Amino acid sequence: MVQLLLDARALLGESPRWSVSEQRLYWVDIEGQAIHRTDPATGADEVMQLDQQVGCAAPRAGGGLVVAMEDRCALIDSWGAAPRRFGPAVLADKPEQRFNDGCVDGAGRLWVGSLTSDKAHPTATLYRLDPDGSLSEVLGDLTTSNGAAFSPDGRTFYHADTPTHAIRAFDVDPATGNLGEGRIFHQFPLGTGRPDGAAVDAEGCYWSALWDGWRVVRLSPAGELLQTIELPVQRPTMIAFGGADLQTAFVTSAGKNLTDDERKAQPHAGGVFAFRVEVPGLVQPMFAG
Repeated sequence: MVQLLLDARALLGESPRWSVSEQRLYWVDIEGQAIHRTDPATGADEVMQLDQQVGCAAPRAGGGLVVAMEDRCALIDSWGAAPRRFGPAVLADKPEQRFNDGCVDGAGRLWVGSLTSDKAHPTATLYRLDPDGSLSEVLGDLTTSNGAAFSPDGRTFYHADTPTHAIRAFDVDPATGNLGEGRIFHQFPLGTGRPDGAAVDAEGCYWSALWDGWRVVRLSPAGELLQTIELPVQRPTMIAFGGADLQTAFVTSAGKNLTDDERKAQPHAGGVFAFRVEVPGLVQPMFAG
């Protein structure tokens, strides 16, 4: 049963990440320019306000967070500390782009993609940020980089360019981070929601939040639809697993650009939702930089 965990009224809630050590859920409101730290046990929600949009955030092995800001990645050394630039400001000369979805692999590298507002020219890119601050281009010619996640053994990388309605799977070398050829993992029909953020569970199944789809779905390692969870919001954005047993699913959502009628139909749009799952999620790696 889906429950409203936090009526956050986020403009664009995204990037939920569970901290095992803190038993807290980190997530961002991209357009609200904020990072949240939520305690599901009490409902307490702390907010770190930033001076620009933040596409995603993930805990660091040494404490603090790695974040992808509008045009660069940054490190936050402790809660409330100012972000300090880490790596090149690769999008500084691309005002039509900003950083978006990302995840950390087993080697402690951040895979983070951009999106472009110029839909006629798909020039967004998926990058890999290494712990030494070097930034490598991984995939190009994208519009909205999303759905980044790894299989439990770290040998398959999943990715969605949201407007294509497709999730692709790539063989990946866990040591080098090099990708092989991609293949279509699952193609969603047009008009029923587009694949946004994602997570993989302990059985290797891929969970995708469907923007404009009112649901999250669970796909088998072969790409077959196994389960659908209907949600009370039109625009779920990403899913993560947490709780003491990693069997609570947390889903962020967006509340922006809704008409009055749409808002009445989904008064908790922009909230964070939770439901229980039978198969636990995976402990997420932390950024090693």
